[in-house]
Amino acid sequence: MTSSVAYDWRLTRDLDAFLGRAGDFLRSRPAQHTVALTVTDALRRRGTRQFGQDAPVFGSLERDGAVRATFFRTPPYRLNLTPLDERGADTLAALLADAEIEVPGVSADTDTAAAFTGAWRRRTGARAALQRSERLYRLGDLTVPEPAPPGRAKVASDADRDLLARWYTEFAEAIGEGGYGEPGAWADDRISYGGITLWEAPDGTPVAMAGGSAPVAGQVRVAPVYTPAHLRGRGYAGAVTAEVSRAALAAGVQEVLLFTDLANPTSNGLYQRIGYRPVSDFATYDFTYDRARGDEQDRARNGARGDG
Repeated sequence: MTSSVAYDWRLTRDLDAFLGRAGDFLRSRPAQHTVALTVTDALRRRGTRQFGQDAPVFGSLERDGAVRATFFRTPPYRLNLTPLDERGADTLAALLADAEIEVPGVSADTDTAAAFTGAWRRRTGARAALQRSERLYRLGDLTVPEPAPPGRAKVASDADRDLLARWYTEFAEAIGEGGYGEPGAWADDRISYGGITLWEAPDGTPVAMAGGSAPVAGQVRVAPVYTPAHLRGRGYAGAVTAEVSRAALAAGVQEVLLFTDLANPTSNGLYQRIGYRPVSDFATYDFTYDRARGDEQDRARNGARGDG
């Protein structure tokens, strides 16, 4: 699938083709590209239709024979971009609009997200609302919280599947991402590689969880971290996050990463006390569209094609 609008953007729905073209570029900056790396790895392991029947779309920006940027969208999620300058954002907006690819929102580093949002608004008339501001952290020297809360860490197993699925649903709803994906399938995948650790109270009751992505390009991203509301403020999240971070380092990864919501000073403070240090900031925008304007644009487009 190609377009002449932006000659240096290459679009595809073939994951292997995308990784064959852009994989080295993504691995060249594993921290900045952590979302693209971990999501495409999950798609490769679990199948590209894990979020619904619509196939993902991928793209790479090439100049002077080298990949300079990428994007992907796994419906129904937003567009995700690696860093782009304003020209790259503008040409991508033109390409996606002409290809009639649905874009419900965008997530990227702060400057890229703002540049694409501006370009998309000019191109489509969409309204944009900032949904979330986040900070990417990288682990420096791990500092395990002391004293540790009562209990112990345990890697989740098949016996914990229903709990993980329920907590995943609660976590997704809490961050405004509920209703996407199948929680049981997510739990199965994480259990398959030891990707969730629980903190258990002394009586064996799980009280918190922290996950880690499967290692790819020498990095692991810690997520999700979740404690049920009635159990918060007791040190469980810090303890289980520290354990997941320690285990990742012990497995030999070069970088351990995580995102935090900048609107939550508690979590930002907690992770910095454990040893995480800021890398860069990210923003997520949601787009809404005026129906009448969209119908007018469709009529104009169809007329230009001779369809009207």
